[in-house]
Amino acid sequence: MRLLVLSFMFLVAAVPNVLGQNKTKKPNVIIFFVDDQGYEDVGVFGSPLIKTSNLDGMAENGMRFTDFYSASPVCSPSRAALLTGAYPVRVNVPRVLWPNREGGLSNKELTLADMLKTKNYATACIGKWHLGDEAQYLPIKQGFDSYYGIPFSNDMSVNPKSKVAENILFREGMTIDSLREEKWRKGQVPLFRQDEVIEYPVDQTTLTQRYTEEALGFITDNKDNPFFLYVAQTMPHIPLYASENFKGKSARGLYGDVIEELDWSMGEILKTLETLGIDDNTLVIFASDNGPWKLKNGHGGSAYPLRGYKFNTYEGGMRVPMIAQWKGQIPAQTVCSEVTSTIDILPTVAYLTDSELPDEKIDGNNIWPILQGKNKKSPHTKTGFYYYKDTIVEAVRKENWKLRRVEGEIELFNLADDISETTNVASSNPKKVKELTKMLEDFDAELKTDVNRYQY
Repeated sequence: MRLLVLSFMFLVAAVPNVLGQNKTKKPNVIIFFVDDQGYEDVGVFGSPLIKTSNLDGMAENGMRFTDFYSASPVCSPSRAALLTGAYPVRVNVPRVLWPNREGGLSNKELTLADMLKTKNYATACIGKWHLGDEAQYLPIKQGFDSYYGIPFSNDMSVNPKSKVAENILFREGMTIDSLREEKWRKGQVPLFRQDEVIEYPVDQTTLTQRYTEEALGFITDNKDNPFFLYVAQTMPHIPLYASENFKGKSARGLYGDVIEELDWSMGEILKTLETLGIDDNTLVIFASDNGPWKLKNGHGGSAYPLRGYKFNTYEGGMRVPMIAQWKGQIPAQTVCSEVTSTIDILPTVAYLTDSELPDEKIDGNNIWPILQGKNKKSPHTKTGFYYYKDTIVEAVRKENWKLRRVEGEIELFNLADDISETTNVASSNPKKVKELTKMLEDFDAELKTDVNRYQY
């Protein structure tokens, strides 16, 4: 048996670099997207108290990104950008979506899942969706074969119009009548499978574990086929919940418990890929949807050394931890300091899978040369990266210069010298202010001509 295993390992090692040949072998893609985790809240990003051995291991085996951005400082827009490759205003999801409210990501937008379905990928969405909870907007209408999770943030309520499974599990004294009431019950949220509520309210202490089990099952079932797995973890959005196996274990308190359980979840996925022998054909991306909450009770994360938090366009609101691993393709133990973003993931995956890009305009770029470690400059170097809050563009970054304009106040920072945005150098750099102001205004004007392509 040992000889057989060694022979198999030799054959695997002898397989030529697929991407270097003809890209005929389709890579699996896993995106592990956490909710409101701060820039510092990973060991390799500097966390002094939170232990994240699996994420640290990803960085050892792959690439850590120091200047990676979400396209929004809040939930729904950040997810719209990730799945479409466009700034959220362009795809008409500029703000947070609420249960039982009109609106969502248009079915006419091509999502990552839609794109990969054209290449016969199996697709699954597990966790927080937050791009519309009406039936027409749910993941199974957006290119995903399956969905299991909460369709919005865990501090919200339930849409009384939701479709309910025949075998629904009611907890905490709830009934079908209480679900149908037009009453806001903060934090009592439903668990969906496909387009039906299967548990209400969901036991949030079990969510990370159950999402993980669902993910492992999907990977195992599709080990012989190309797949796209989007694991959008509910945590560490507040209220925080950890399972009994992790509660009270971290030196960082409950927030640390939650992050360490998320790290365990990532580890279980990586271990499964290795056990199944498909880790050398799977691109795995870890990132946060935006910066952390600013809370005094220890339930919020840390964006140190960045300034700002969730909800604003200082670096701490939108610069997030990102790690990418693909054994044999992404060089190990590497660090990227180029400006990159969630909007770049779709066009990168399109390149790797020979998929057609959306017909409609997107804003992201293929960053595979960067992921390969070829030291190529970020495509955002010339075009700039833009920081939107709701429908307002508040800032632009070009190379290491960042101009921020909020309510008429102009701030200019050199992020290479001042990562914490402590010193406004606008008055001493009038030409740079003029240049970046023009970039910001020109880009916003172009984008705003396109935002009505799909109305709700």
